[in-house]
Amino acid sequence: MTRYWSPVVHGLTPYVPGEQPKVARLVKLNTNENPYGPSPKALEAIRAATDATLRLYPDPNSEALKAALAERHGLRPEQVFVGNGSDEVLAHAFLALLNHERPLWFPDITYSFYPVYCGLYGIASHLVPLADDFSLRTEDYLPGPAGQAGAIIFPNPNAPTGRHLPLQEVERIVAGNPEAVVVVDEAYIDFGGKSALPLVDRYPNLLVVQTFSKSRALAGLRVGFAAGHPDLIEALERVKNSFNSYPLDRLALAGAVASLADDAHFQTTRHKVMATREVLVAQLAALGFSSVPSTANFIFVTHPKHRAGDLAKALRERSIIVRHFDKPRISEYLRITIGTDEQCQALVAALSEIMGS
Repeated sequence: MTRYWSPVVHGLTPYVPGEQPKVARLVKLNTNENPYGPSPKALEAIRAATDATLRLYPDPNSEALKAALAERHGLRPEQVFVGNGSDEVLAHAFLALLNHERPLWFPDITYSFYPVYCGLYGIASHLVPLADDFSLRTEDYLPGPAGQAGAIIFPNPNAPTGRHLPLQEVERIVAGNPEAVVVVDEAYIDFGGKSALPLVDRYPNLLVVQTFSKSRALAGLRVGFAAGHPDLIEALERVKNSFNSYPLDRLALAGAVASLADDAHFQTTRHKVMATREVLVAQLAALGFSSVPSTANFIFVTHPKHRAGDLAKALRERSIIVRHFDKPRISEYLRITIGTDEQCQALVAALSEIMGS
């Protein structure tokens, strides 16, 4: 009954999320979830919040969470915005800050939600090609003879490549575009990169977006946040309060605040992921794989003699799933989430068997 659809819906190409299959004894390495679970303090806070107060709406301003985030990152609460996962935060940013007469610039290989939001909100975009090694070239994002951006967004580390742009290069992009909002999407920053959050006070055009889904293992709660100049945050708040005044429920707020209070768990688990990542890269190199340098909780790998799609299919037959993007420039790469040591060893053993047969 598509005749009832609006013209906007007819023109959309929706984002395709990572698969969540229900398979027994699955080794799930396709959606970049944290293998170690959330802080026990967060779980206890969530349990404690499951009481009679659930009959009441949550705090529409999420003041406790904003205060905790501000304290952790040396900010003021009015510099912090929170939402239902970083995807919602990004969606509000696209509508509130990135919709201009000049196109929005972002990498040609990047988080595939960006073009979806452009389609949803009717935002003109310009794809900036990554270098052959998948690095982001700072000069490509500076105003020049070809013009200047209406706004800029890029993940750091990038997804699905995992490459990290050094902080001084991020600052060059922000400083070089004073008339454009620059959004730095830091979903994976805690696995070895340097955050741009310390730059927020110096640049009124910078918005940094992070999530509790990856390094804090709270993907099931859907908590994300942005930090920036109060004027940018006010724009996000205006959109949010025109869309959904209560984006975070009481359980999400309780769990997120408690997670921030457990720095020991945060540090231990993120360092485990980084250590396993380096071991896995070395083991795959011994099998002939090449890996893009990663500071994320995943790696992006290719093999000169085996097609990526065939490898993904063969792994699935062994109840191991990884992500394969059948897209230009990256169709021969696999994105592999860093799991536990045991999960990664199962992956290596399966690949050894597949390529040896």
